Amino acid sequence: MANIIAVIWDFDKTLVDGYMQDPIFEEYGVDATEFWREVASLPEKYMKEQGVRVNKDTIYLNQFIKYTREGKFPGLNNAKLKTFGTKLKLYPGIPELFQKTKEIVLNNAEYQKYEIKVEHYVVSTGMTPIIEGSEVMDYVDGIWGCDLIESGEGEERVISEIGYTIDNTSKTRAIFEINKGSNIHPEIDVNSTIPEEARRVHFKNMIYIADGPSDIPAFSVINANGGATFAIYPKGDEKAFRQVEALRANGRIDTYAEADYTESSQSFMWISSKIKEFADRICKEEQARIKETVKDAPKHLNT
Repeated sequence: MANIIAVIWDFDKTLVDGYMQDPIFEEYGVDATEFWREVASLPEKYMKEQGVRVNKDTIYLNQFIKYTREGKFPGLNNAKLKTFGTKLKLYPGIPELFQKTKEIVLNNAEYQKYEIKVEHYVVSTGMTPIIEGSEVMDYVDGIWGCDLIESGEGEERVISEIGYTIDNTSKTRAIFEINKGSNIHPEIDVNSTIPEEARRVHFKNMIYIADGPSDIPAFSVINANGGATFAIYPKGDEKAFRQVEALRANGRIDTYAEADYTESSQSFMWISSKIKEFADRICKEEQARIKETVKDAPKHLNT
């Protein structure tokens, strides 16, 4: 039975007010603007100097490794990255919204009759350890992010290689992994052919929430398969507002709201309403399925 509703989140500027790497720059006294300017120049630099293409979404990881090797981020390892997660400024209502939206179905007897539940996932081009160190970790059911390999011994261990990456296109792979259940059942290859009705989380039971144009591939997958899409923008940020309005006008998202998830906010009410809508549909579909499969008992014929 398709009884799982998945809410899939971007991280930076969606759950977090700003970027997850900001506390790193503050800790080490590195100019964030200059760092990101250097990162932005790398694709052209490597193409011009070596004829090599790079992934614009994840090349920043190389720069973190380079700065660590040069001593600008001394001692930066995965354990240290995790501590920076505790310093993030989450938007109002996060992480409380995660638990409150789970309770929507947990506290409803009709929904529980069909064992409906809500799961939250984070799919981000950011660093997994930072997400794991944040307040959301106790509430989410899974994380996709970028992992870094360390070298050295003991306290001298530092990040030195890229392990696993998520970019804005491969976010769609994470969505398919949720859809097919590969994250819960690793023996299921994401490329395996599985009928939609047999998949763990149907696309039409997914809600994807992010902040902008870089998430268009993920928005498109969810929209094309009957799910719901929602964009967030920081209060008072006119440029961000224009971006999400353009997404709505072009049919990329269903709607958008300010980055406030408190219980009376538009964001909270829209997400909650969509979960209830999905849960009601799941109930009706299951009732129809039962009615279809259960035949009337034989009756005596009137003579």
